[in-house]
Amino acid sequence: MRRIVTLLTDFGTADGYVGEMKGVLLSLVDDVEIIDITHDIPPQDVDRARLTLARVWRRFPKGSIHVVVVDPGVGSTRNALAVSSDDRFLVGPDNGVLSPALLTRAAQVIELPVLPTAAATFHGRDLFAPAAAALARGERLDSLGVLAREPIILRTPEAKRADDGSVVGEVIAVDHFGNAVTNLIALRGGVVEVNGTTVPIRRVYAEAEPGAPVAVVGSTGFIEIAVRDGDAATQLGISRGTKVVLGTRH
Repeated sequence: MRRIVTLLTDFGTADGYVGEMKGVLLSLVDDVEIIDITHDIPPQDVDRARLTLARVWRRFPKGSIHVVVVDPGVGSTRNALAVSSDDRFLVGPDNGVLSPALLTRAAQVIELPVLPTAAATFHGRDLFAPAAAALARGERLDSLGVLAREPIILRTPEAKRADDGSVVGEVIAVDHFGNAVTNLIALRGGVVEVNGTTVPIRRVYAEAEPGAPVAVVGSTGFIEIAVRDGDAATQLGISRGTKVVLGTRH
């Protein structure tokens, strides 16, 4: 059976690091399909990688192996993990980036040994890629290391209801369009207030005038703030952590 291995990193594509990881994978397993999720995670942005992984990891067939390398603690005492969850595998650092898979009830988590031959600055090539290759060859997860204890789990903050009935949340990510993804759960109608601007919630971007701010329910179920044909982050001064308030006025 041909296995799928996906790669999600903050490496970019200019320096050849991704190519090195692919070379290792192809050298260690005969029949594998390698798919790039993205290599444009902002440098060292563990939380952005976590949110990206949350969107995609279950979209791939059962048996897929996801390698996630956003690892500002590489070479330190942080652990390295291999995970089995929901009939899929994940490999990456123990810094919270694998949280979406760790939150399932049946997750099995193994701590990978770090061999002295592994470059302290490139565990993606020397530790995570070989572990993914072993899984792609059909090796058992528990053969790769020892049971991990208390892996780090990061969670998306929950919005809170205020005394006046509004719901107070925050921006959890800004995508490359400049759209701001919030932690507000979708509601019909209403408005979102951000940085002094009241933004109506609509079904699609096209219901706003060109250049006007608009909020829509994104594909994840969270409310996203956008500017039609523009960049909401720039126009409205939004960044991750910016406070947003969900109201009911029309």
